[in-house]
Amino acid sequence: MPLKRQVKLPLDAHFFLFGPRQVGKTTLLRESFPLEKTIYYNLLLSKEYSRLKSKPNLLREELAVVGPEVSHVIIDEIQKVPELLDEVQDLIEDPEYQVFFCLSGSSARKLKKGGANLLGGRAWLRYLFPFTHLELEGKFDLNKVLQLGSLPNVYLNDTERACEILDAYVEIYLEEEIKAETIVRNIGAFIRFLKLAAFESSNILNFSNIARETSTSYKSIKEYFQILEDTLLGFFLLPYAKSTRKKLVKHPKFYLFDNGVRNALIAKHRFKPEEQSSEFGIAFEHFIINEVYRLNKYYKAKLELSFYRSGSGAEVDLIVETTGQKTIAIEIKSKENPSSSDLRGLKSFAEIKKDALLLCCCRCTRKRKLGDVTIVPWQEIFGYIF
Repeated sequence: MPLKRQVKLPLDAHFFLFGPRQVGKTTLLRESFPLEKTIYYNLLLSKEYSRLKSKPNLLREELAVVGPEVSHVIIDEIQKVPELLDEVQDLIEDPEYQVFFCLSGSSARKLKKGGANLLGGRAWLRYLFPFTHLELEGKFDLNKVLQLGSLPNVYLNDTERACEILDAYVEIYLEEEIKAETIVRNIGAFIRFLKLAAFESSNILNFSNIARETSTSYKSIKEYFQILEDTLLGFFLLPYAKSTRKKLVKHPKFYLFDNGVRNALIAKHRFKPEEQSSEFGIAFEHFIINEVYRLNKYYKAKLELSFYRSGSGAEVDLIVETTGQKTIAIEIKSKENPSSSDLRGLKSFAEIKKDALLLCCCRCTRKRKLGDVTIVPWQEIFGYIF
C-alpha cells in the first residue's frame, strides 16, 4: 500500500507541483489522477522533449481531439519547455477545453529567470519534499533518516543500495541538473562550492570566507546559494531581527533539503552517526528544521521561521512566528536529558520577547518543566507549532 503524502493536490484546479528530483512527484501525480482520464507528457523523455520544444503548439493540436472523458493533463518537468506555458494559458482561457493542467517541475528558476509565463495566478502552487515522519508512520526510523535522509527511493531500500543511490544523486544528478539549467559557467567551481555548502549547512554563513575557500568571488557564492534555493535543494533561515535592545547577528543560515544528500556530499552517508557525537546533533537539528519547513508548506500555515543569536553568542535554533502573533522559541537538542546549561539561548531570547513560548525539543520520552522552559519529546513538538 503506497504511503499517503501530506501535500493536498487540488482535483478541480490547475496547479504547479514543484520539488527536487526523486521526491515522488511523478508517482504522486499518477496515483492521484486516473490514467483513463489523464493525458501525460513526460519532458524527461528526449523524444517528447524534442517534438514539443520544436513545436509547442502541438500541445493544443493534440488536446483538440481528446474527448470529454479526459479531465486532467499532466506535464512533467515543465521547466524544460517553458514555451508550453503560453499554450497552457491559452487553453485555460478557451471555454472549449474543459481540462485541468497539472504542471510539475524540479526547478522554478528557469521559469522565473527566463521570464516564463507562470499563468498569472490561474494555477495554484504546491510543493513536494522527501518523506516526513508523519508520512512514514510505523516505517519511520530516526537513525536511518539522520544517516540516509528520506528521499523515497533511498529510504525504502536497504542501506547498501540506499548509499549507491545517494552516490549517484550527488555525483551525477546534481551536476547534470545544474548543467541542464545552463546557469553556471564554471561547473567545477560550483561542485567545490556544493561540498563546502554541505559542511556549512546549519552554520551562520560568511560568504566572504566561503568565497576565499573555494577561490570564487563573493558575488558568485551568493548566486550559488540562490541557485540551491531556486532548484529546491535547500533554503535560507534568516536571523530574528525584531529586537532594538540587543545586538543580533545579521547573516543567514542555510539548510540542505535532505540529510542523506548532505551526508553524501561530505562522504558521511555510509557511517551511522554515534548518538553522543556532534554529527548526530547536527543531523538531528537538520531533521527537525526540515520537518517544520516541509509541514509549513504542506499545511499552508504561513509561519515565519528564523533563528536567534545575540552578539554575545546566545543562540536559539528556531523561532516560529504564527499568523496569530504567537512566538515559539525552540532549542533543538539530540540529548535524552537536557539540563539548564543547554537553555542559555532560550533564557536570552526571553529577555527580548517576554511572551514567547520557550521549548526544548529533544529525545526525551516524557515532557517536563525546567523553569520557564518546557522540555518536549521531538514527536510532540509539531503539536505546539501547527
